[in-house]
Amino acid sequence: MEPLSRKLIAELLGSAMLAAVVVGSGIAAQRLSPGDVGLQLLENAAATAVGLYAIILIFGPVSGGHFNPVVSLVDAALGGLSWKHAAAYVPVQVLGCVGGAVLANIMFAAPVVSISTTERITVPHGVAEVVATAGLVLVIFSLARTGRLDRAPAAVGAYIGAAYWFTSSTSFANPAITVGRVFSDTFAGIAPASVVPFIACQLLGGLAAIAIVRVLYPARQADPVSSPASGAR
Repeated sequence: MEPLSRKLIAELLGSAMLAAVVVGSGIAAQRLSPGDVGLQLLENAAATAVGLYAIILIFGPVSGGHFNPVVSLVDAALGGLSWKHAAAYVPVQVLGCVGGAVLANIMFAAPVVSISTTERITVPHGVAEVVATAGLVLVIFSLARTGRLDRAPAAVGAYIGAAYWFTSSTSFANPAITVGRVFSDTFAGIAPASVVPFIACQLLGGLAAIAIVRVLYPARQADPVSSPASGAR
């Protein structure tokens, strides 16, 4: 069992790298393909999908590779992670995502901190975040409960890459990255006023996923998601 300190370092670094990939690729896409929002989204989605795959491979064996408060809270609710550890994971994930967004700004010579002005508060966006988050959690815990966690890095990356396109919100599906994206007024940003509604919908998606997982996979058949022995996630 990895000590909590090592798990928290892994979650901090993994969350920072995730935000750097999301925000950095968004900035690059905006600059390389000006005036073509569809191409910008394709570039952002592709970079995020493959980047997430690699990040989970790096940090998953240490912390479970959550990088997402909803995943940590669901893991605790399903008995795979202690509530004490979940409570420690969440602020570290948020801090990591904020730091990663700032790092992306610096790498592209943008203002170190710029608060996003992109408003995303609509009913369709809220529904999309419920769907996106529920789907992400289902991907993770269906694999966890059927002994297929070795496939999770590819599956999670593929799902998020697809969800950029099939959801109107472009699938934030993660409270930590939602907060982090506030700090970059670029293609991937989100205005502060949109954050609380997005997070509320993400938590609702997590609750929906718990109910579905318990119906479809009532008995745990494999190690918990948070166990290093269970592989990356």
